[in-house]
Amino acid sequence: MAEIVRAALVQASWTGDQESMVKAHEGYAREAAAQGAKVICFQELFYGPYFCQVQDPEFYEYAETVPGPTVERFSALAAELGMVMVLPVYEREQAGVLYNTAAVIDADGKYLGKYRKTHIPQVKGFWEKFYFRPGNLGYPVFDTAVGRIGVYICYDRHFPEGWRALGLAGAKIVFNPSATSRGLSSYLWKLEQPASAVANEYFIGAINRVGVEEYGDNDFYGTSYFVDPEGKFVGEVGDDHNPELIVRDLDLNLLDTVRDRWQFYRDRRPDAYGDLTKP
Repeated sequence: MAEIVRAALVQASWTGDQESMVKAHEGYAREAAAQGAKVICFQELFYGPYFCQVQDPEFYEYAETVPGPTVERFSALAAELGMVMVLPVYEREQAGVLYNTAAVIDADGKYLGKYRKTHIPQVKGFWEKFYFRPGNLGYPVFDTAVGRIGVYICYDRHFPEGWRALGLAGAKIVFNPSATSRGLSSYLWKLEQPASAVANEYFIGAINRVGVEEYGDNDFYGTSYFVDPEGKFVGEVGDDHNPELIVRDLDLNLLDTVRDRWQFYRDRRPDAYGDLTKP
C-alpha cells in the first residue's frame, strides 16, 4: 500500500435532475483522476436533492438497489480510471425497506460492499425517519487499493461509538458524506471530525453539499475538508458557497507516528464501558 494516498472529495449543488447530477459527478471523477487521485467520495445522496427537508413519498422514486444502476455505472468508471469510489445513494432493499447507504467500489471496478447510515435524525428540515430505516450492517471496513477505508454518514458523526468501531477494525481513512446546513450545525463542523480523527488516530474526509435547494430553505455550507490524525486540516477547507473538487495528499506514515505517540488503543478499558451500552 502506498504511504502517500492522493484522495478527493466532491461538494456539489443540486443541478435539477438526476441524470445531470450523475454526469456532473462523472466529470468530477475524471478531473480528480487527471490530478492523480486514487480514491474519491461524493456527498450524501449525491445524485439527488436533499429531499429530507420535506416529507413526501414522491421522493421514494430516487431509491434503487445496491448494487444497481448507479453503482454499476460508476463501477465501470472506477475500473476505467483506476480509482476507489465511495458512492452515497438511496437504497431500496425491497418495497418499503429503504436505507441511506454508501457503496464502496475498488479501483478495478469491483463492488466491495456497503455501509448503511446507523443514526437517523428526525428534526425540522431533516425528516429522515420518513425516508430511511436505521442501518443494520454494523461498521464495515473495506480493503481497497488505497488501504482500509470506512464510511460514516452525516448525522452519524455526532456519535463517537461508530468512529471508534471503524478505528478498531483497522480503518486508515474514514469518509463522512453529509448534507448539513448553516443555521443548524456549522458550529460543530470544524470541531467534531478533527476531534474524532485525533481520538481514533486516522484521516477523515468530511464532505458537505452547497447551496439552497428547491425543496426547503436549508443553506448547505460546503467547507468540505480532509483532516489528519493530529487534528490538522490537510490543505485548505472547501468554499462555503460554491461546488468544488478537493484533492489532497494524505501521508499515511503519520498514522504510525501518532499511534506510537498516543497509545489510545492500548489504554482503552472496554471492561469498564459496559454500562454505556445499556438503554
